[in-house]
Amino acid sequence: MDGYTYYGVALMRRPGPALDQGIVTHIPRSPVDPVLAARQYAIFQETVASAGWRVYEVDPAPDHPDSVFVEDTLVVCEGLAVVTRPGATERRGEVAGAEAAARALGLRVEHITAPGTLEGGDVLQAGASVYVGLGGRTNAAGADQLEALLAPLGRKVERVALREVLHLKSAVTALPDGTLIGLPELVDSGALPPLRRAPEEPGAHVLPLGGRDVLVSASAPATIHELTAERWRVLPVDISEFEKLEACVTCLSVLVPDLGDRGTDVPEVSSATAHGS
Repeated sequence: MDGYTYYGVALMRRPGPALDQGIVTHIPRSPVDPVLAARQYAIFQETVASAGWRVYEVDPAPDHPDSVFVEDTLVVCEGLAVVTRPGATERRGEVAGAEAAARALGLRVEHITAPGTLEGGDVLQAGASVYVGLGGRTNAAGADQLEALLAPLGRKVERVALREVLHLKSAVTALPDGTLIGLPELVDSGALPPLRRAPEEPGAHVLPLGGRDVLVSASAPATIHELTAERWRVLPVDISEFEKLEACVTCLSVLVPDLGDRGTDVPEVSSATAHGS
């Protein structure tokens, strides 16, 4: 065991028919191919499953174009699922299905409430530290509520001001060993530990899958080369249609690690795709 191996359930949600109407904030809108997006989603799902995760699909939300970005609806820490309150008001209808999935997995559920706003893309967990991006989608009240919920779990919340970027994890993510990688000019980097600069924008987005497995966008070849040379097992995925909507590889899932000897495991889910009820 290497000290940071973990596996469990990966919550995902299929893209809906209105995906091309998803919100864009900091980039120009360009056409999204729904057929290619569906294919890329399936390959993403298969890649995560190949790394040992049991996929559990959250019920679709066809009336919500951004619902495939399920990360924004839940923050999971140990056996706790915090149901978010998205800063984008049109996304608030997405959270009910995510909460139902969290309850189906036996997680303890808490909520962010008004006036707080919080989106999961603004929450970066690295060991006992939890970095929360404050910007257009997450506010100070939301960060305060998350801090109160995570403190009993031994987590320390650090607030990070965002610049011209949608979410914190659009700018900074963490490798499995806790090293932060990203683009320091997009955040108040003084609120973070030393930050490794990614060689390209998509390289700021790394999804640890346990052990030495890391999932990275295929549009980050220089980052893939660097991490491979450092003996990380890099799993590249093409998510070009989702990147047109300011998404990155972290956006498409919520990873719920098995608790093992820290508590009660979530129920067994087939390694093939399972559907929420």
